[in-house]
Amino acid sequence: MIRPSWDEYFLMLAKFVSMRSTCLAFPVGAVIVKNKQVLATGYNGSPSGTAHCTEQGFCYPELKSCTESKVLPSRAVHAEANAIAQAAKHGIATEGSSIYVTLEPCLNCMKLIISAGITEIYYEKPSNKPEEAVRKSFDELVKVKQISMENSEMFGNERVFRPERKNERAGLTAYF
Repeated sequence: MIRPSWDEYFLMLAKFVSMRSTCLAFPVGAVIVKNKQVLATGYNGSPSGTAHCTEQGFCYPELKSCTESKVLPSRAVHAEANAIAQAAKHGIATEGSSIYVTLEPCLNCMKLIISAGITEIYYEKPSNKPEEAVRKSFDELVKVKQISMENSEMFGNERVFRPERKNERAGLTAYF
């Protein structure tokens, strides 16, 4: 077995955390790290105390996924926001930490990450909503780096860890 780099390790943890997501459209996981120690984790899903999309089989009545509507916003709290909220709820400082996310943060999450004092963002997959002009204005405040797991030695010819998660109602299968 090949030992993962620290970046691969924390990104794999974020992928594992994403398996707790209750979002039908994009399961996303986030891990906040400082000095190679996990501070908090988060995944996207409906707010605490509300029905989960995976339990009801839809985000809104008549919609199987939030992405089907151009008008209704996603019901999900983003993984990055949930990780920051978990740290705050438990009195854990995030100043000077890094965050590993399975999907590139949206603009609102990027602003929240910067406001929480997180100085590095590592993500695997690019977002489908790039806001390059605004993002560039944050270059001095936060380091952003994409990590490719596909080209990693960890995932060469031999798959070390690849759990599968099925959501029968939504017809989705998620793989690492």
